[in-house]
Amino acid sequence: MITLCKTCGTSYDDSQNPVEGCKICQDERQYVPVSGQAWIDFDELIASHTNKWQQHTPQLFSLKTVPSFAINQRAFLLRTPVGNILWDCIANLDPATHTLIRALGGLSAIAISHPHYYTTMQDWANAFDAPVWLHAADRAWVMRDSPWIRLWEGEEHNVLPGVTLMRLGGHFAGGTVLYLEEGEGTILAGDILQVTPGADAISFMWSYPNMLPLSSKTVAGIIQRLNTVTFSSLYGAFEGQNITRNASQIVQRSGEKYLSSLASR
Repeated sequence: MITLCKTCGTSYDDSQNPVEGCKICQDERQYVPVSGQAWIDFDELIASHTNKWQQHTPQLFSLKTVPSFAINQRAFLLRTPVGNILWDCIANLDPATHTLIRALGGLSAIAISHPHYYTTMQDWANAFDAPVWLHAADRAWVMRDSPWIRLWEGEEHNVLPGVTLMRLGGHFAGGTVLYLEEGEGTILAGDILQVTPGADAISFMWSYPNMLPLSSKTVAGIIQRLNTVTFSSLYGAFEGQNITRNASQIVQRSGEKYLSSLASR
């Protein structure tokens, strides 16, 4: 039986042995609530929650679970002429979502920014016969094996023509963003880059719930890496985190501010 951590949404197979604790939440980048570890069955989640969809561009949709569940991130469906990509993952794969994705052409690939959003990736992959691309540096955080998981190495990986995964590190060693070359360029960032509430700046953290920052060296490397690609829009992990103009300039300016703040204190 598949059971899910209520705090982060990571799925575990407890059919052989009961799961005593969530390894993702026990890591310093996440947390175990004061009330303790809590679990929910996959079927119970599907029965009590649904997914809300939003269309951002003709080719880009986001979906998030309501009422909110676990970290409450959103996933993205990116449509391309040669296949669709699910970027990041949410735990709730309900019947309506399955039907809608099939109607939009299914999935050719799944790619995930970092382990906090692995959730039920194995079930999504199995449902749509789609490989899941994860950076090999984060392999230790895969809590359920799957024949669909593909580990990639290095600094970038082309998933489909015009769609590239870029390893930025930071939040996790394999922290990844998706870069779409088409048009003026788009970055799907997860929370490897954290869009601020005004959607006019970004920040960088090693742990968001525990408010532990990244080093100046790491942030400088991220900014330098992003300076090698052109993009005007950037979409973050949570609802409302949409930068639709001048995203590259905003990222560079935000990086400079972050670095100057560390240097002056």
